[in-house]
Amino acid sequence: MLIERIYDEDLAQASYLIGCQAKGEAIVVDGRRDIAVYRSLAEKNGMKIIAVTETHIHADYLSGTRELAAATGATVYLSGEGGPDWQYGFDGERLHDGDTVTLGNITIKAIHTPGHTPEHLSFLVTDGAFSDQPGYLLSGDFVFSGDLGRPDLLDEAAGGIDTRFEGARQLFASLRDKFLTLPDYVQVHPAHGAGSACGKALGAVPSSTVGYERLYAWWGPYLAANDEQGFIDELLDGQPDAHAYFGRMKRENREGPAVMGERTPLRELDSADVAKDLAADKVTFIDTRSNGEVHQGTVARSLNVPAGKSVASYGAWVVNPETDKNPLVLLASNQETAQDMWDHLVRVGIDNVAGYLTSIEGLPTTAPKLIQPKELDGFDAAMILDVRNKTEHTAGHIPGSHQLSGGRLMWHLGELPVIGTIVTYCQSGVRNSVAASALRRAGYDVVELDGSYAAWTAQQNSVSAV
Repeated sequence: MLIERIYDEDLAQASYLIGCQAKGEAIVVDGRRDIAVYRSLAEKNGMKIIAVTETHIHADYLSGTRELAAATGATVYLSGEGGPDWQYGFDGERLHDGDTVTLGNITIKAIHTPGHTPEHLSFLVTDGAFSDQPGYLLSGDFVFSGDLGRPDLLDEAAGGIDTRFEGARQLFASLRDKFLTLPDYVQVHPAHGAGSACGKALGAVPSSTVGYERLYAWWGPYLAANDEQGFIDELLDGQPDAHAYFGRMKRENREGPAVMGERTPLRELDSADVAKDLAADKVTFIDTRSNGEVHQGTVARSLNVPAGKSVASYGAWVVNPETDKNPLVLLASNQETAQDMWDHLVRVGIDNVAGYLTSIEGLPTTAPKLIQPKELDGFDAAMILDVRNKTEHTAGHIPGSHQLSGGRLMWHLGELPVIGTIVTYCQSGVRNSVAASALRRAGYDVVELDGSYAAWTAQQNSVSAV
């Protein structure tokens, strides 16, 4: 048996390719939309992808299940659990608790593990060439290394009302009746790692075991004592802000993400043409440089989505394909870099990219307004806006500041003043630059706190030391 973990550091998301080497057949679980990595792995190992499936209707990224099926002819398997409100809106074989998918010597058994979502499945894998007992659990967003999938996302991102409490109770039951009945040696392979907003304390290690989680995960003592209410209280306390784009992911994943097919490689655009399109508001420019470089000068009304491991996350903060219809123009050093950024963006459904430029030369530029921490006292601000997570704000913030995380900002503009200057900050300035660029494009008068909260804290400490 072959089991390969494909990890996306941008979204802290893991997908898996499981294959039978004897028969040359493979299945992909929780795949993403840029599918070349799965096809390459299958080809490298002499396998054909004959099946694709997913553990649940995802909120943090757009599923590649339909994309893979269209490209390979693989059979789609989807959860049929969760009741009528949580059924997929596209075709596929429905899996219920106890159903199996067979690949040569490998048996993959669906286990209904509700809590994170009502329809959630985990997949228990048995390698029949070695044993008739299961050895692996693909736990999706049910059990992570050291943590559990949060049960409040349906409230936070899908329009639910107080569904978190029933979800927490379901998680308790799923742990008690499903997870903890498995042998301790079963390996646990979750769908997310540290940095994901799908839990509050995910470990960085890629896998665990049932026994290790039973003994050392935070929830173990609550299950051992059968303390359901204590478990619920601890689980729901301190969950991070859910990104607002999660609601769009839920809707699209439920109904079926658009199939892109083969994408034409991005082309380098003519700067004069881009300048004309910018003047006519026919394109949106994405400045992918660091916040420090952007502060030296950037394209007017551009969005700052810094290149690196968070292109998908930050892109989804500031670009909403449901309302932002302009094609994007990416700033990139070369075609390969632009293509990689596009791959990240399609993972969150941002498909409409016109091409790229390698320089901002010849485009209308402006320098974002900054304020130094020592100038903040007495500055006439309509609002001091903290775009960090609420847990960070609670741990310490600038007095009088209003917290609204960058991932929720553009969906909650009603919380902002329409007249006056907004001073924005995060921890170090990266998230702040992303959020401030979106506010400026939306017409707000924004001044960024240079160095953000870290610089403000250092300035306060220096004053106190005098």
